[in-house]
Amino acid sequence: MLTLYMINTCDTCRKARKALEGKGIAFKTYDLRKDGLSAGLLEHILERVPLVDVVNKRSKTWRDLPQEEKDAFDTSARQMLVKHPTLLKRPLLEVDDSTMLVGYRDGDYDKLSG
Repeated sequence: MLTLYMINTCDTCRKARKALEGKGIAFKTYDLRKDGLSAGLLEHILERVPLVDVVNKRSKTWRDLPQEEKDAFDTSARQMLVKHPTLLKRPLLEVDDSTMLVGYRDGDYDKLSG
């Protein structure tokens, strides 16, 4: 079964969920804001997607961070992501043991079947 790592209130995540439902694809959701992001789950994600591809430095969360935290990001990225899971780009769709799709644009899930 596919897993959609998301934030329930995120418009892009809603579009992704609607696209999967429209294709009749079974999936489960994991709300990063509500359920949290453990160090173990973060490592699970980073085994599939490079860190540089999942950090959203254009997010409100990033903009609101104190400059000291931004400056320390290169050495403490994992700890910061666990502390601020909304820094992850989303949605993250785990397709299988090695594939995770980052973000969503119309047509991204066209190759998935229900």
